[in-house]
Amino acid sequence: MRNRVDASASGAQGDAGAAALRIRGLHKAFGDVRAVDGIDLEVGPGECFGLLGPNGAGKTTTIEICEGLTTPDAGTVELLGRNWQHDADALRQLIGIQLQETQFPEKLTVEEVLRLFRSFYRRGMTLDEAIALAQLEEKRRARVGGLSGGQKQRLAMATALVGDPELLLLDEPTTGLDPQARRHVWDLVERLKQAGRTIILTTHYMEEAERLCDRVAIMDHGRVIALGTPKELIATVGGEDIVEFAVGSLDPAAQKPANSVVDAEALKAIHGVQSHRVDGALHQLSVSELHTAVPRIFAALEEQGLHLSEFRTHSATLEDVFVRLTGRNLRDE
Repeated sequence: MRNRVDASASGAQGDAGAAALRIRGLHKAFGDVRAVDGIDLEVGPGECFGLLGPNGAGKTTTIEICEGLTTPDAGTVELLGRNWQHDADALRQLIGIQLQETQFPEKLTVEEVLRLFRSFYRRGMTLDEAIALAQLEEKRRARVGGLSGGQKQRLAMATALVGDPELLLLDEPTTGLDPQARRHVWDLVERLKQAGRTIILTTHYMEEAERLCDRVAIMDHGRVIALGTPKELIATVGGEDIVEFAVGSLDPAAQKPANSVVDAEALKAIHGVQSHRVDGALHQLSVSELHTAVPRIFAALEEQGLHLSEFRTHSATLEDVFVRLTGRNLRDE
């Protein structure tokens, strides 16, 4: 029996050199809301591609159009060189779909659910292969109603994989999961990546996109506002690290009012400081050479007579890319 989880496991017969997904001029509106507003994307075979953005950015609408669940107002979508208008039956045999929320009959067992979904495909995995891939061996005879949230998500992933798809579409696969369950799903996606599967996933978790995706398209208000590898996008922030600080209104040592006016230009003049922005009471500096920049930042703040109420640093992330592009945080509604 061939190994369904190796790089040769994909069973489609399409053109190996064609893009796994090609989107051109995609538009979709719901009333006055432009959910998708002119998207162009291309995903190569064997790539794990992420659509990253806040709730309402248009990620789910985009992937539902790709899944054939929603009809676009304009534009074209090709999956594995095919489209839903002419090749719907063939595409259903070649792709696997995990919806943002999947409801299974709670009285069925894991094994019964997978047997049902396997019956939809002309070819695919055995039940044992699908159960093992989702790491549900101990739960194969457990009823769906007794599964944890993470186990249900892995079962949903198994139903998407049981047809041995060439292209896997995952919509917010870890939303609502606790950190441990989220990491179990990440581990499964990483195994699929190593096997050479083409994966397209939507997420609003920056760390998920950074860990899993070869390339990321950041979406906002129905448009792609940035596209590239996580490393390439993070490099656009201008610094390797982010310094965040807040100033207090009282100097506790002197028990007197402290200066609260920050001279941003003086901070930006420090060697290694690339940019400055303010988010509420929090000042954010994009910094390179953190080890030399931080002492200079402390010295400059002291010279300005500022008392720090908060000070922290972190490596630049995709969240910082989104903030730079939009002026707000990724998870802001």
